[in-house]
Amino acid sequence: MIRGRLKRAQFALHLAVLFAPLIAFSIAGYLRFGTRALPRYNSDTDPLAYFGLLLLSTVLWSIAVDHYKLAAVELHLQSASIAGRVFMACAATYVGILTVTFFYRATLFSRMFIWMSALVVFLFTAFALQAFRWIWLRWWPGRYVFSQVLIVGVDEFAARVAESLKTCPVAPCVIKGHVRLGGQSCCVKDLPVYELSDIDKLAIGNEIDDVVLALRPGMLSDIEEIRSRLSPLCVPVRLVLSVGESADSHHRLFTLGNVLMLDLHETPAESALYIVLKRAFDVIFSACVLLFAAPVFLLIALAVRLSSPGPIFFAQERVGLNGKLFRMYKFRTMTVTPRSESDNRWTVRDDPRCTGIGRILRQLGFDELPQFFNVLKGEMSVVGPRPERPALVQRFMHSVGNYNRRHYLKVGITGWAQVNGWRGDTSIEKRVEFDLYYVRHWTLGFDLLIVALTLIRGFTDKNAY
Repeated sequence: MIRGRLKRAQFALHLAVLFAPLIAFSIAGYLRFGTRALPRYNSDTDPLAYFGLLLLSTVLWSIAVDHYKLAAVELHLQSASIAGRVFMACAATYVGILTVTFFYRATLFSRMFIWMSALVVFLFTAFALQAFRWIWLRWWPGRYVFSQVLIVGVDEFAARVAESLKTCPVAPCVIKGHVRLGGQSCCVKDLPVYELSDIDKLAIGNEIDDVVLALRPGMLSDIEEIRSRLSPLCVPVRLVLSVGESADSHHRLFTLGNVLMLDLHETPAESALYIVLKRAFDVIFSACVLLFAAPVFLLIALAVRLSSPGPIFFAQERVGLNGKLFRMYKFRTMTVTPRSESDNRWTVRDDPRCTGIGRILRQLGFDELPQFFNVLKGEMSVVGPRPERPALVQRFMHSVGNYNRRHYLKVGITGWAQVNGWRGDTSIEKRVEFDLYYVRHWTLGFDLLIVALTLIRGFTDKNAY
């Protein structure tokens, strides 16, 4: 049966991938400490510390494996891009390991050991996944048929489902026929078509492994009756969900208590990798900036105070993760104006409201430095779509397609749109296009790239004013 065989393959693949850190640590430990091929490590090695590091590595690796779907059978068999995902999973894992070992001073770990283990994790995982793909696609299909399937439905949707099952590289099926439901026009060709009244006859000498219900949403209320009529077959019954063309292709079912739910729009903000590693990066990076830039803060605060009457900091309501409001902090760069004006008006080139020191701060991006306090509070991230004012969000959500999807992740101090020049008084459509690309393709490596580009381009952006 389809699901049982897939689950066994899934378990074997998951087990092989999750064993990668143990294998890597064993090989790296032997090469570093058990042979004389490399220079001797000149510090007393504490085995317990390395076992602790192995435990940490396994936890971080498990999170990365889940986030990058390295143990997903379907993903590997439908796409050959294995090395890229393995590299990103290794990078995310070892960024976490290096961060912890940097702050953990009780034991001095061998850097060569860590880098060798990273290389082994990458090579072993890439080889295991490639071997799995080769065995499944080259060797298995000629020796085994996964399932003989009866499809309930004869309309165009059911015909498409049948074609997909026959050509599916994951678990190719043999279609034994279709069952017609009342009121359906038949679009099935070259396959037997049965009526529901024929089920008792099909049950005699049954050669069917699975029944697949290919139903339109309007027919879901008939499921209980259809299941009752199919019970003589004594085989598992699967339901193909048709949730419309606009639904996310990666939607998933999950159970909450006794309620079965279907994700139509997923967000990386719900993944363990986003929750753990991105938050850790935000806290460490922001704390370092606030610590090392403290003298700069004091100089800027003094300059703002002397430049014009008014407060040093400017706080304004912005829209953040999941549409929630928060107060975002900046160094004040303009003369004090009525709130109704500042909340609804963008800054333009040569804006007369800007102070002399304010123009310099905006050009360098230094006016954004207080937002690292927002990051520490968890209201923002270092990298993400830039937060917008509530009034402008209300305007754009009606005029720009999919605008609100940019709020599926935490808003950021810098972002993919900003490092590509879409900031200030520029096209909101292009800005949203880049923001949505970031939402769909978020990784920790992508964040690090954007931070690097911000440092390079932040002082030369012609749209910073």
